[in-house]
Amino acid sequence: MSIQSTTDKVADNARNLANNVLQSAQDAVQSTRDVANESLEKAETGVRHLRREASPVIDDLATRAQDLAARSIDFCADTGARARRQVQHAADATTRYVVQQPGKSVAIAAAAGAVVAAALLVLSRRRNS
Repeated sequence: MSIQSTTDKVADNARNLANNVLQSAQDAVQSTRDVANESLEKAETGVRHLRREASPVIDDLATRAQDLAARSIDFCADTGARARRQVQHAADATTRYVVQQPGKSVAIAAAAGAVVAAALLVLSRRRNS
């Protein structure tokens, strides 16, 4: 065997080894891409599934919130109407008392006015002191 043929064999073996290493690297890159794509597809499927599950829950919560708001508005309206009826009832009772007892009503009003005036006088004297 000559040096040339030995050199050619070594060079061929080195080329084959380099080609095998290159092919192994390309296979490893392709395997990594395949695994990454598969992982992304699984993640995408999971996200789609979560969206499908979350959508009805969100719709249900929105419906409940609207129902609660409607009930609250109705409750406030009922409470306001009830307060107006009570004030009107008290005003009617006061009017009846004044009509039935005009003398007592004037005396009570005068006494209440005197108490308020005395309280204001005391407060103004304390403030000036």
